Amino acid sequence: MDDLLTKRCLPCDPTIWRPMTEETANILIRQVPKWNLENEGGKMKLSRSWKVRTFLNGLKFFKVVANLAEAEGHHPDLHLVGRTNVKIDICTHAVGGLTENDFILATKIDWLHGEDYY
Repeated sequence: MDDLLTKRCLPCDPTIWRPMTEETANILIRQVPKWNLENEGGKMKLSRSWKVRTFLNGLKFFKVVANLAEAEGHHPDLHLVGRTNVKIDICTHAVGGLTENDFILATKIDWLHGEDYY
């Protein structure tokens, strides 16, 4: 399996792409161990939460994530809960589940030096 960090997210064509199976997701989740695999109503997604030092640190972290997401052409759901709790959910909305793009983005988010914001 290729290193997810060196891959780029590919444009998704919902007429061709299908969500990956839970079996495949359970294999790939090992490469992003800080993320959780969640199933919401039959649709799988990746989820991770952080506790940041301040409200503004949470917003700064989201800005860095947003820049990465824009560069990859793959956009996660960003949640600021309370003042210092941030959460990111990733799935490929166009196919209603997970694709390799989600794991690529999760891997790259893990390399953003988020500890600067904790």
